[in-house]
Amino acid sequence: MSNSNLFLYIGKPLKNEYGRVIGKVASFALTPSGKFEAVYIEFGDGQFTKQPMESLRFNGAEVTYITKIKSQASVLCDHIPLIWRKDQALNSLLEKKKITPEVFQDLHGSFTSVLASLKKDAQVIVEEAVVEIERCKDEITSLSYAIANLEIEHEIGKVDEENYKTAFAALQDALRRATSEKTDYELTKSKVSSVLLGDSVDSAQKTKTYAEQVASTKLPEPPVVVYVKEVGKTGI
Repeated sequence: MSNSNLFLYIGKPLKNEYGRVIGKVASFALTPSGKFEAVYIEFGDGQFTKQPMESLRFNGAEVTYITKIKSQASVLCDHIPLIWRKDQALNSLLEKKKITPEVFQDLHGSFTSVLASLKKDAQVIVEEAVVEIERCKDEITSLSYAIANLEIEHEIGKVDEENYKTAFAALQDALRRATSEKTDYELTKSKVSSVLLGDSVDSAQKTKTYAEQVASTKLPEPPVVVYVKEVGKTGI
């Protein structure tokens, strides 16, 4: 996509990966050479924030915002095993006397420092994922009660059929999105936690990257509320 075309997205609604509108594209930041460096986003609450271009995905007329948790988790789950393998290779080279102890100490110290920093970032991602999972759980609970109350009011005739169907469809759609989002955050937390525990380090060279694992993982179907009514009464 050419640079000039990106300006056409200014003012366009911005959705997250689950189809929820979270704000709009306000502007772009460019380098002196004209390269797009960052995007300014106005969220639904009126807050402005500057995000790297990597956080956006452009697909035709739609713009999708990739959350920081998922994008950083992808990087960390690939980089941590890589640095660990490099440090193990360094140990092997020292044992084979292919490098001097001085070189080993210097490089080992560098790898250890980088690994410690990456693991610290990974722990933050895990904690943030836990917060998001709880938020999704609360939203799912609220939506379930909203559906139940809608059903009650419809059952006693306070909500007509047309408005009932419209509201029910909207609530079910929101429930699917919240369930998908919760499952995604749980998957992200699981992958990052496994890397921190070292569960996937030994087989890192034989397994797919984090991004490929997420793409190939089949998520469970979100719950769909189904109501059975007596014969003769209005159904869904």
